[in-house]
Amino acid sequence: MSETVRIGLTDGVFRIEMARPEKKNALTAEMYQTMADALASAESDPAARVILICGAGGNFTAGNDLADFVATPPMDDSAPVFRFISGVANVQKPFVAAVEGVAVGVGTTLLLHCDLVYAGATSRFALPFANLGLTPEAGSSLLLALRAGHARAAEILLLGEPFSAQSALELGVVNAVLPDGQALDHALERCRKLMTQPTASLRLTKQLMKRAQQGLIRDTIAFEAEVFRQRLVSPEAREAFSAFFERRKPDFSKFD
Repeated sequence: MSETVRIGLTDGVFRIEMARPEKKNALTAEMYQTMADALASAESDPAARVILICGAGGNFTAGNDLADFVATPPMDDSAPVFRFISGVANVQKPFVAAVEGVAVGVGTTLLLHCDLVYAGATSRFALPFANLGLTPEAGSSLLLALRAGHARAAEILLLGEPFSAQSALELGVVNAVLPDGQALDHALERCRKLMTQPTASLRLTKQLMKRAQQGLIRDTIAFEAEVFRQRLVSPEAREAFSAFFERRKPDFSKFD
């Protein structure tokens, strides 16, 4: 456990809580490392029957902390962010998320690997990779299109505009929308329901559901990571990051 990630196991529910509320739970390399280790621990612990991920302070996560991201860019597969993405993509146990507030970047892409996702009514989702001169990660270029169709996935990924909890429900990103402040309680109730089901049946059912696409998802994540690393050192990404820190609008016209 770290100060910015709270981990606990209670009555079979292994809970991972992003806890950096003053930064809307923006993720650092240290947080990714802690969460990757936590997922591995949950998978290997027979006492952990269900895995739940949530955020503290009324937000899920604002995505990457750009200052930390620029200082420690993920340049190979051993980087904490890629270890975490691999972890969420390979979770064998039921994986549940409770979303309140903002869910940006990886805060949305990780949800595509969850089995059950519940969101507060005013939650906001965004995949602003293109806005930052980057490209999608965590298999989202494949998974979002499979859920939402090419046209709607293209609108989200190419324009990078935020979308609402109701839109996330219609797109198949979340299972249900709850009144604000009730997503976590509802997720915990669903976890308790899962706890009454036969463990082996849940695990095998999840394997069967993912079996046909598992190899394709793995290949997509690997290729996305390769392209993402290339984009990190691109002129467009450097301009986007500079504009962010200088609090101005980026100008990509000079790179056409």
